[in-house]
Amino acid sequence: MSGLQTSSQPVEAELKIAQTKPTFLDTMQLVERLHRMLLDVIKVRLEEMNRIDINSVQALLLYIVGSLEVTAGELRSRGYYLGSNVSYNLKKLIEADYMVNKRSEHDRRSVRISLTERGMEICELIDELYDEHLEEMLKRDIADLDNLRSTRNTLRDIERFWTDQLRYT
Repeated sequence: MSGLQTSSQPVEAELKIAQTKPTFLDTMQLVERLHRMLLDVIKVRLEEMNRIDINSVQALLLYIVGSLEVTAGELRSRGYYLGSNVSYNLKKLIEADYMVNKRSEHDRRSVRISLTERGMEICELIDELYDEHLEEMLKRDIADLDNLRSTRNTLRDIERFWTDQLRYT
């Protein structure tokens, strides 16, 4: 009898995978599409505000940094910025006076990055955009606190799983 239970477990697991995989794949594609759409939404707002000297990736990077003072390495290692061209974007933002870099007082080899007043303006612009969109979504019942928390928790669990996969392979 115990042999039947063990032999049915792999079948049940395969069935569960077969039932779940299409939704999982659709969700992963949706996350990717949403990120690209977010960049498009930011691009439109920048254009509306006649901010053509900065692209949406750079604006989002400014928003992520916000009032922090970080190194380029911290941006990547902490998962703040996942793009492959972080150095290029930081260089462009510094040249355009959206960011400044300065040597760390504690470790002279380390360069810390922070926003200028001009960079904070973009940060505020993005924050206002998020406020507007969240307010509209709440009005339309597109999202509520419980749904957002559940979605965030699931995505964080997936992030932790993939982080572990990368760490231990």
